[in-house]
Amino acid sequence: MQKRGNCLVLGGCGFIGSHLSEALLACGHFVRIFDKRNVNTANIAAFKDRVELVTGDFMNEDELRGVLKDIDVVVHLVSMTLPKSSNDNMIYDVETNLSGTLRLLNLARQQGVSKVVYASSGGTVYGVPQFQPITESHPVDPLCSYGITKLATEKYLHLYRHLYGLDYTVLRIANPYGERQDPASGQGAVTTFVWRALSGEPIVIWGDGSVARDFLHISDLVDAFLRVIHGGTPSRVYNIGCGEPCTLNRLVEVIGRVTGTKPSVEYKPVRKLDVPVNYLDVTLAREELGWTPRLDLDQGIARLARYVRAELNR
Repeated sequence: MQKRGNCLVLGGCGFIGSHLSEALLACGHFVRIFDKRNVNTANIAAFKDRVELVTGDFMNEDELRGVLKDIDVVVHLVSMTLPKSSNDNMIYDVETNLSGTLRLLNLARQQGVSKVVYASSGGTVYGVPQFQPITESHPVDPLCSYGITKLATEKYLHLYRHLYGLDYTVLRIANPYGERQDPASGQGAVTTFVWRALSGEPIVIWGDGSVARDFLHISDLVDAFLRVIHGGTPSRVYNIGCGEPCTLNRLVEVIGRVTGTKPSVEYKPVRKLDVPVNYLDVTLAREELGWTPRLDLDQGIARLARYVRAELNR
């Protein structure tokens, strides 16, 4: 595989970013992390002295220009909104996420960046599925502003490649979970459910629990990122998920069995932003990237549970 050198991970102190940054270091890359001011660096504590950490404002053009200096690959993980809250202030969603990314792309081409790898959302860009599993060619009709800005960013990446030759790859990611994910972040059903089960707190489910999602352990997601950073990508957009649906009710059952607990569940009214079933076809990633998820749900939850128990006993 082609090895690229200097990597900038935007949002590198977060759940996905910290795991990816650690993996890039293990592969011999120089890693620069850019994250917000006063960010919690606990996720990168074990390797903080081996990365270049820069904190600042994603919306500040001068600060972005500085962190792009001598960078080959930019991994864009920054999002200022969440799916469930993005509809509350759509203007803010566009002004921060979309406008901020356009500013980033302008600076990236000026600074000679070779490639941008963008974390898009396999759970929101497609909207209500017309068929399952969802392929990359499925119609896109998001039901939340978060999904719309993710999709618009994909289109601008395509435009910048067409106009300026800026290479890019988009990963439409399912529902990642795993160690270091904040259960209070508003994302990550698996992580939140495991924390609640092991803490003796009730698990909250919106709807009757029949909603089904595609859950992916962080180690498999990081593997996908490494493959598109290190090698050529014949296609520009890839679905990254486990490739099979799991209802929230089944998820609770698996967590109880794997952890040896009996979780209690509190059901609340269904939310308009939740499509009933969403799971991704990952055939393209398997065929072109040689990527396939290696951890099944039982294995991933077992790994996460060990981490959560250790955190609870600290």
